[in-house]
Amino acid sequence: MKSILQNRKFLYIIFSFIIHFSFAQSTGIVRGKIIDKLTKEPIIGALIQLDSAKLVSQTDENGDFKIEKIPVGSYNIKISYIGYLSQTKFNINITSGNAQILGFELVEDSKQLEEVEVTINRNRLASMADIITPLSTQSLTTEEIKANPGGNFDISRVVQALPGVAGSPTGFRNDIIIRGGAPNENVFYLDGVEIPVINHFQTQGSSGGPQGLLNVSFIEDVKLSSSAFNAKYDNALASTFEFKQREGNPERLSGNLRLSATELAATFEGPLSKKTNFIVSARRSYLQLLFEAIDLPIRPNYWDFQYKVSHRFDNKTTLKFIGVGAIDEFAFGKTRKSSPENEYILRSNPFINQWNYTVGAVLTRSLNNGNLNVALSRNMFNNDLDQFEDRQTGDESKRTLKLRSQEIENKLRIDVTKLKNGWKYSYGIVAQYVKFNNNISNKLRKEIKDSNGNIIQPELTINSNTTIDFVKYGAFGQLSKGFFANRLTASLGIRTDMNTFTTEGNNPLNNLSPRLSMAYSVSDKWKISGSVGSYSKIPIYTLLGYKAANGEFVNKNMKYIQSIHYVAGVEFLPKEDLRFTLESFYKDYSNYPISKRTGISLANQGTEFGAIGNEEVTSNGKGQAYGFEFYIQKKLTKNIFAIFSYTFVRSLFSGSNGVLIASSWDNRHLISGIIGRKFKKGWEIGLKYRFAAGAPYTPFDDVTSQRNYQTIGVGTLDVSQLNSLRLANFNQFDFRGSKTWNFNKWSFQLYMDIQNAFRFNTPSFPQYTFKRTEDNSAFATSDGNVIAQDGSNAIPVILQNNDPVFLPSFGFIAEF
Repeated sequence: MKSILQNRKFLYIIFSFIIHFSFAQSTGIVRGKIIDKLTKEPIIGALIQLDSAKLVSQTDENGDFKIEKIPVGSYNIKISYIGYLSQTKFNINITSGNAQILGFELVEDSKQLEEVEVTINRNRLASMADIITPLSTQSLTTEEIKANPGGNFDISRVVQALPGVAGSPTGFRNDIIIRGGAPNENVFYLDGVEIPVINHFQTQGSSGGPQGLLNVSFIEDVKLSSSAFNAKYDNALASTFEFKQREGNPERLSGNLRLSATELAATFEGPLSKKTNFIVSARRSYLQLLFEAIDLPIRPNYWDFQYKVSHRFDNKTTLKFIGVGAIDEFAFGKTRKSSPENEYILRSNPFINQWNYTVGAVLTRSLNNGNLNVALSRNMFNNDLDQFEDRQTGDESKRTLKLRSQEIENKLRIDVTKLKNGWKYSYGIVAQYVKFNNNISNKLRKEIKDSNGNIIQPELTINSNTTIDFVKYGAFGQLSKGFFANRLTASLGIRTDMNTFTTEGNNPLNNLSPRLSMAYSVSDKWKISGSVGSYSKIPIYTLLGYKAANGEFVNKNMKYIQSIHYVAGVEFLPKEDLRFTLESFYKDYSNYPISKRTGISLANQGTEFGAIGNEEVTSNGKGQAYGFEFYIQKKLTKNIFAIFSYTFVRSLFSGSNGVLIASSWDNRHLISGIIGRKFKKGWEIGLKYRFAAGAPYTPFDDVTSQRNYQTIGVGTLDVSQLNSLRLANFNQFDFRGSKTWNFNKWSFQLYMDIQNAFRFNTPSFPQYTFKRTEDNSAFATSDGNVIAQDGSNAIPVILQNNDPVFLPSFGFIAEF
């Protein structure tokens, strides 16, 4: 009896301890910094208000604020200060785990008329766009990225919900296709440092890959501009992405641990000194274990790393060190059961070993009515590809592809922004030292002889061994002004880009890129905008560095790719949390590279693993992309948030014949919708729908495919029928549900994320292969003999794999 009483007493103590430990704290902390957007100096005494909670605070002499004992939940946080436009951040999720670290940059308001102030304030709250360049700009917050159904914390996948943005036609890769432009027409900046690689297993010369590598725990917000680019950005033809990272916790060591069905990620942050804080993360995938469990032959795995260190010398000067990198390996393994599909995968894909990094330092210095930014960075991309005929790994006589390539860039960017008498102006320079090493041997087809020994197909192999280095440099200027009490805003910019490698690269007039944008506030709810601009991009390094058999750089006379944008739009803001936009666009391309071997535009390449380029081209291709976008965005209020967008887009490019035809990015119709609901006690659900009209594709050349399949492992396309067929439409519903428990100084979230929850068929490109024997040990033949060298007795098969790709993912996030 005494023993039973003792056991009961022990259980009571344990239970009481658990209750106390678990529920002693159901409050959280929000802290941050408020600065002047122009001068970067702290704003002292700014007011911070949390809606639905009677909690307010003010910034101190360093522009810092902190609010404690906030009941857990989701809040909209409003910042206001006399003489500045108010700003609101929506859907700030407060937990008992990590403190929410926020940054605000307020824009000075010199207007005196109350009506005009209301107009601009509403624009600022609903659109979160820069009032000087309001056109073709969208933004996403970290909470919108985390809660995106089917996004699985992948920023590259989440942005595909925005207007004008399409992904891979099959939904498998993160090819970001904006307004009909190729994936390599986008540029990405992380805290002012350009990062050329944002995906694992990236296609060299493009930007797509199956998995993003940026850690969402670092991201405060993402700004996407699909036209009217600021003149300080070079090489942008389709878009600029600005990823803003948050600061680390300045008070204590904290972090989070995230485990999902495919990866494990750990993030830590904290103070290094009174003026220095850090945030660092590492992530490891175990996709290879998942694919082995479901009996697929591919074995992809990756690591990625990210860090940021911020140091404040004083209220006028800050220094930030950032870095991001990845290690990727794409190999193959044995399957328990062989199949034609598995055999195709093994034969068609190369072994991939990649690694990349970007490191940089950004110095920001407050000036009188302005600021100075100096960014110094280095990035490197290493790409090794290997492929062998008939999977004879290691047998050099069977090798069909060997690529050893490195792209290295060392960059210096300096820009100054000032305000004088209502005129905002900025100017700057950029200088880059580039080195490109490339050693490629690629057998595109083998020699085939008839029974009499006559050559009916000569061997075609690309061999190029290149090492080049050169300098890229440029300058820009931008001028902006508000008129008629700021109802009309205008921005004029110009930049030029040059290089020391191409034949005419040092002529500043060749790539002179002017641009003009204007916006007029018709009323406190309506605004009309328009822009026209010329933009240029240097050809990719795999083209510039291609060397012919005679040792000549045959692409040295290439020109910068040019694109002229014409955009007009209207914006309606009925409430501070609700935004409607309608925009039309037309883009005119020139100097687009065309393959001399096939006569087709490189606008139709970049959706496969490996690399594009590495061939002789001409710069006489043309193209056009046009359409319109309709967008509705409702920020989180009353526990509901929603997004809807429809885009009509046509993308047409010419080959050597000069005829405009549908490009690989000609999706025509894009629809995306997201709705989310937050409930009490930490529950949240979200639903996303995506639709894309069937993407173009090219049928196979039956004769050439049959001759060369054994060598290259894929069918050969019939370029005379380029993009003459279309895939079925892409439809996908994604679902996400989560539940968060708040404990004493830590929180725990369980989530379920399901891609293609309704199991719609997933369109995929047809795959060319040969029929296998019943036991799948060899290729079947029409005459029962061993398969001929030229495949003449093989039995061709076209695999139409349109089965649903259903991807459920379960995981947890622990914050401490």
